Amino acid sequence: MARTEQNELAGILGRHESAILSEWLRALQQAGGRGATVDEAELRSQAREFLSILRTVMQDGGPRDIMSRGWEEMRRLLEDLSRSRARQGFTPTQTASFVFSLKEPLFARMRAEFGADADRLASATLEATTTLDQLGLYTTEVYQKGREALIAKQQQEMMELSTPVVELWAGVLALPLIGTLDSARTQVVMENLLQRIVDTGASIAVIDITGVPTVDTLVAQHLLKTVAAARLMGADCIISGIRPQIAQTIVHLGVELQDVVTKATLADAFAIALKRVGLTVQKLGAAPSPTKSSGAAPGEKV
Repeated sequence: MARTEQNELAGILGRHESAILSEWLRALQQAGGRGATVDEAELRSQAREFLSILRTVMQDGGPRDIMSRGWEEMRRLLEDLSRSRARQGFTPTQTASFVFSLKEPLFARMRAEFGADADRLASATLEATTTLDQLGLYTTEVYQKGREALIAKQQQEMMELSTPVVELWAGVLALPLIGTLDSARTQVVMENLLQRIVDTGASIAVIDITGVPTVDTLVAQHLLKTVAAARLMGADCIISGIRPQIAQTIVHLGVELQDVVTKATLADAFAIALKRVGLTVQKLGAAPSPTKSSGAAPGEKV
């Protein structure tokens, strides 16, 4: 029975493909709404290919389950379309409408041909509805997976951008942390810091947590892991940005920072780092004010 219904659907697609395609494209353009759009030529090509594959499968009496082998070509088309829509910023509704918008022009042709035979119209409509619903839902599922993959990639890129390792001086690196430090971000922090240690041969790394809102046991453990990894690479670490609230929290939690040097500010930590590499910072004498030094040569009394 299903084979007869599929053949009838294939026949309608074959006899009225041009008209169905035109009406479908108009429906797609109306359903597109605001936001991302697809080039008209590209949309027409995708729609024509969809109808061609659908007609071929129906003519061959393909299985109803679209996850079966007979629907491979259709699945590939919808996968490419869904992932492309996800990258272009389409909504799930806009993406799924590519399939669901075909119902109206297709059903109109079916009513025109089978309107006098209620049973025939009902069975053909059910067959078309079942098939298009499966294809539409599959499109949405692929879109969602593509969107999740895109978001995960963007999050990874943001984590890498938010954990820059800066060379303050020859042999001295600084790693300013901003935001929450979780397990995933700790891994990125470690990888960036260790790679920079290898690239620069630095012996000191200053980890600044001024921008970390809270420090709990887990955050402290992540910091210690980063310090331990850096030491294995031959670099010692100084943690700066220890505010009074953070110091109290660490004490109350009973977290042991072992022999890690900590400082309240990045400037204090940098000063210690310079000393460890054999450098010192000296304050010069007060510079003369612009009004007093006006017209005077260097070293000349005014």
